[in-house]
Amino acid sequence: MLKSGVLYLPIGRKTFDLEAAEIQWKKTSTYLKQVSDNVIEPESIITSPDELEEFLGTVSNESVLATVYQSVTFADAEFIQQTINRMKAPVIVWSVREPSVGGRLRLNSLTGGNSTCHFLRSEKHPYSFVFGNIDESQVQGKLRTQLSVLRVIQRLQKLKIGVVGEYPPGFFFSDTNEELLEKKIGPKIESVDLYEAFEESVKLPESKYENMISRAEKQVIGINRKDETIKRFAQFSTYMEDKIQEEEISALAIRCWPDFFNKLGAAACSTLSQFTEEGVVSACESDIHGSISMFILRELADGEAPYLGDMVHINEASNSAVFWHCGAGAYSLAHPETGAQAGVHPNRKMGFTLEFGLKPGAVTLLRLSYTKTDGYRLLIMRGKALNTPQPFNGTSVEVELETDINETLYSLMEEGFEPHYALVYADVVDEVIELGRQLDVETVVYVN
Repeated sequence: MLKSGVLYLPIGRKTFDLEAAEIQWKKTSTYLKQVSDNVIEPESIITSPDELEEFLGTVSNESVLATVYQSVTFADAEFIQQTINRMKAPVIVWSVREPSVGGRLRLNSLTGGNSTCHFLRSEKHPYSFVFGNIDESQVQGKLRTQLSVLRVIQRLQKLKIGVVGEYPPGFFFSDTNEELLEKKIGPKIESVDLYEAFEESVKLPESKYENMISRAEKQVIGINRKDETIKRFAQFSTYMEDKIQEEEISALAIRCWPDFFNKLGAAACSTLSQFTEEGVVSACESDIHGSISMFILRELADGEAPYLGDMVHINEASNSAVFWHCGAGAYSLAHPETGAQAGVHPNRKMGFTLEFGLKPGAVTLLRLSYTKTDGYRLLIMRGKALNTPQPFNGTSVEVELETDINETLYSLMEEGFEPHYALVYADVVDEVIELGRQLDVETVVYVN
């Protein structure tokens, strides 16, 4: 069960200006209730360790996603020590501004936050920091970012990835270290036998898989129900849908070639596309970290469907790169002038795949990267998907980057990043940077 509670602790001392502190407390409480459906808070500012102990005794540790610890005035580290002894959730330390300059130091909130951060660092307890008053847009943005990232971290810890078949020969970047992945990032692997899935799926009767075709027909142009590859798509996808529900899988990494063509007689692209469209992000070539990258982007972008593609072409004139794959892409990503078209695999000439250029718009690109020597890294790029003709058969998009395209290209190669890049139509750069900090993972950023 996911934790949803935001524990708000307004901490102060009576020796400071509590009247000024109460203004910040009341405004903060009001705002937190706008961004969270489950705010757990005391009835007034907590001004002593005894009051804090009494209040925390009423709070269930299992319900708290984050503790918002606001120094409405200065308070020593005894308060935060008591807090983390009882509550294991990450802490958002918050210092507010002085209400006036000149004369008495009325709140000394910043020193309280400083003391709190030092203690949390010493105790190796996860925390982040916010400075300013709640009516400041930058404070609201930082707070939303931090809460959003904590929710994603929690979901990563609950994430189960269905890995359907081993990665294709030589695609070593698609593999993972399961033990390290779970320890450092959170997700668990659920292995699914690809050949068993083939064997069992083709036994399904039309009454069982017909709905899968109907769902695809509502968003894809040119589906021919008489085409045998459409039938195979529907059978395999229906079988996997049952497996997803049975095993509580939230993301997929599927070995698509050569087995789908040689054994099933159909392309995997449409299955990947349909599941990603409907919320179960799916990566081809059994790319586990590609699937996680898609999952992170979807969660940070409020459910927007992500895309996964190879960087296949560089255009210096437009400072852009083309990201492409054989025929996988969520239906809603298609350019509105063409829509998502049914097609065949550009190399194998076998259906059913997707055929379209992606829509224009602002995008964030991400890769959760892993190497045996360096462990985990996060790669972030930001750009603009251009309104250009479809560059290559399959699904593809030309993205103008913020950084110099050639410098970025050479840097990516020298850094040894993997060839699959996830993309989403949203600006979530700040969130990914905060995610890297919270996970204690190196973050490589290409943005201006």
